[in-house]
Amino acid sequence: METCYINSPLGVTKIEGDVDGLMSISVLNNNEKLTDIIPEVLQDCVYQLNEYFEGKRQTFSLKLNPQGTDFQQKVWKALQTIPYGTTTTYLKLSQQLGDVKAIRAVANANGKNPLWIVIPCHRVIGSDGSLTGYAGGLHRKQWLLEHESPYKQQTLF
Repeated sequence: METCYINSPLGVTKIEGDVDGLMSISVLNNNEKLTDIIPEVLQDCVYQLNEYFEGKRQTFSLKLNPQGTDFQQKVWKALQTIPYGTTTTYLKLSQQLGDVKAIRAVANANGKNPLWIVIPCHRVIGSDGSLTGYAGGLHRKQWLLEHESPYKQQTLF
């Protein structure tokens, strides 16, 4: 397993993976030392994440290998169908998966998503339009949704 730490607009990002694919991308709340030399198997991920943060990339083409239950894998696949710049709700996602009563299980699987941004769990909001739980912190979820929004807020100053 290879690991690297890179800087992003939302904090230090930890990336883990190997030749079988990416297993984990997470944002940290501490100041981990950044990686000087990016392992070859993680270089494309770093490149694509940088493009995303620069506003030059809306989809990712990376080999993924997240570890989870069959149900979690099903939810994570469904998350990847949410288009850039749009949101869905936990209710709609559970309906898409065929069981409206599974809304809590869907939310739980969403919260255990190991591939931050690449599997876009930040695009799932509450049925009332509210920003609900996000493992990386609601301030990061809001930043990501604003970053992807086609309607950019201009500053007055």
